[in-house]
Amino acid sequence: MVDLKGMGSKWRKAKLLLGLNSCLYVPKSTLEDDSFPYPPARLSDAVSLSQAAVSGGSSTPTPSSSGLRLSKSGTKSTSKNTCAICLTTIKPGQGHAIFTAECSHSFHFHCITSSVKHGSQVCPICRAKWKEIPFQNPGSDNYRGRPRIIPPRWSRDDAWTPVLRRAHAARPDTDRHVSSFYHAQEPAIFDDDEILDHGYVFAENGIPISTKDVGYSNSVGKMVVETYPEVSTISKSTSYDNFNVLIHLKAPNTRGRHNSSRNNEISPPSQNSRAPVDLVTVLDVSGSMAGTKLALLKRAMGFVIQNLGPSDRLSVISFSSTARRLFPLRHMTENGRQEALQSVNSLISIGGTNIAEGLRKGAQVIMERKLKSPVASIILLSDGQDTYTVTSPGGTRSQTDYKSLLPHQNGGTGFQIPVHAFGFGTDHDADAMHSISEISGGTFSFIEAENVIQDAFAQCIGGLLSIVVQDLQVQVDCVHPSLQVSSIKAGSYTNRITADSRVGYVDVGYLYAEEERDFLVTLNIPADGSSNEMSLLSVKCRYRDPITKGMISVEGASEVKVQRPDKTGVQVVSVEVERQQNRIRAAEAMAEARVAAENGDLSRAVSVLDVCFRALSETATAKAGDRLCAALCAELKEMQERMSDRQVYETSGRAYVLSGLSSHSWQRATARGDSTDSASLVQAYQTSSMVDMVTRSQTLVFGNPSNQRRLRSALSFPAAKLEPR
Repeated sequence: MVDLKGMGSKWRKAKLLLGLNSCLYVPKSTLEDDSFPYPPARLSDAVSLSQAAVSGGSSTPTPSSSGLRLSKSGTKSTSKNTCAICLTTIKPGQGHAIFTAECSHSFHFHCITSSVKHGSQVCPICRAKWKEIPFQNPGSDNYRGRPRIIPPRWSRDDAWTPVLRRAHAARPDTDRHVSSFYHAQEPAIFDDDEILDHGYVFAENGIPISTKDVGYSNSVGKMVVETYPEVSTISKSTSYDNFNVLIHLKAPNTRGRHNSSRNNEISPPSQNSRAPVDLVTVLDVSGSMAGTKLALLKRAMGFVIQNLGPSDRLSVISFSSTARRLFPLRHMTENGRQEALQSVNSLISIGGTNIAEGLRKGAQVIMERKLKSPVASIILLSDGQDTYTVTSPGGTRSQTDYKSLLPHQNGGTGFQIPVHAFGFGTDHDADAMHSISEISGGTFSFIEAENVIQDAFAQCIGGLLSIVVQDLQVQVDCVHPSLQVSSIKAGSYTNRITADSRVGYVDVGYLYAEEERDFLVTLNIPADGSSNEMSLLSVKCRYRDPITKGMISVEGASEVKVQRPDKTGVQVVSVEVERQQNRIRAAEAMAEARVAAENGDLSRAVSVLDVCFRALSETATAKAGDRLCAALCAELKEMQERMSDRQVYETSGRAYVLSGLSSHSWQRATARGDSTDSASLVQAYQTSSMVDMVTRSQTLVFGNPSNQRRLRSALSFPAAKLEPR
């Protein structure tokens, strides 16, 4: 029989030994279950991370049963002489009023009133509920900045008192509480974004507000365009249907990319080496996020805040039963970061999951800003089902029209602002999150293991902070008069072919530094005895530099040609072409299996994946040891396991497959926690900037990232090419 009382005593002793004291959120089940996977995190984790980032110190990894190891800096209790909110010294006579709560914890008065203003009525350290809360009315002549303590039930004519009174009175009714407090003092139009003349912000018409630095490109060199025909020779008397030509693109590097320095520390990104970003994070703070989830989310947001530069702007939207904007687009200067950290730390979990309202408000911030930074994006995170979708009279749940809620460019239909969606845990709405990301041109990541949320965010912003290409369009022209383009295999990228089938286009959009893209163009080549050589295609592309706004044109290295001898020997298929054929075949099998699984036919879904697995295993590249093919086969096997049982598919299989499809369709890295050991494989589609940012995240938490379990992306394979056979 388990001694619960004894276990509780041991847990309290462990807290004291670790220096955690009461600065923890301890789930109720902790004293009843000794399998709690890792120490609960402080609710002021965003500030804790801020402190670790500023100090630059490393810590010794502390193993746990789940693989999550918290840094020492993240588990220290706050000094009695330090404000737990701003982490600066509390001393009388320094010009700051001090508030000491009934739980005996002290804070700077202006810090704690900011927390109360954002809805918190509990101690940020010990989570004790306060009977009296600090309040300040800056507009009152009688009080002129002097602190006051007001019980929540007292009636006053001050601006914030009615909000606090309503929050207290409506506590039994969760939705009423959230609604009254979320809608307080929020403008009807979000045109209050912060302005700073840093030379990079552009007006609606694209004209720079300042001419400073606008002639400075953030990239090194031009985009690389390479082409590979499926085979190099076709006899004159032979026709070749569905002949593949691979178009390979690689974005230029960014100036001043984050490089590793001594002691395995990663230098912060240089603001002058990249385009500034307008980032809106839309965060789920519903009741299911309570405890460790919310603490880890705050810590992850702390990392994001610390790694944005002073020219970047951030706005945070929190949503549960309804949504509110914590603060407008604000530059992440020293003051901006501090205020952002305080706002994030004030978040509490309560209410339902209204994804649609959170997304609508996030899009409103993007659409109504007065000035626009060169790069803009939305990060959406949720751990639950959207409880505010429409349900038909028959009880069937219909999908919300998320498309109408997404931001678009200049009132048009083309979505230019990507939403990178993160499904958190095993109960999120994977279909909705994937749909939102797919429509907007963003990615969908599945965070199955809660402790990798910070790494997942780090990977995402590592890409966003390195964008070197925008509005990229690839054009393919048939050279020989008898040729026509039959298809372009480009995943989720919009592509089109002219009516005469002589010209094809792929709209790629934006690329991170060093990102690569591969597209297969298929042709039908007729027999032709007129010459010994045939010119097939010419490839060119145009894109916009995000800083200068200038258009850059890149021609292909040369026309794609094949030899047309009278006779040919054994044809050798290009290694590069076959690798991409394998990738596309695997992605198509995943999509087909998903449709079968959604229709309730899991046995067919598993069969489709198994057939593809066997086909890929028999290819020449697989037999030659191609690691891309090996990784695809491993991924197909993992999906088979997650589709073998209905319950497993519902809890993790669906999200796992959708995250993989998102990654393959956009050829962009997505995070995905799973049970596969991928330590020997390189992350899929990851760029150097993304790897650096993930390493920085792991360095802050674990001290030495070389010993840390890697963040899983949707697919793992190296960029190296096979030698020609």
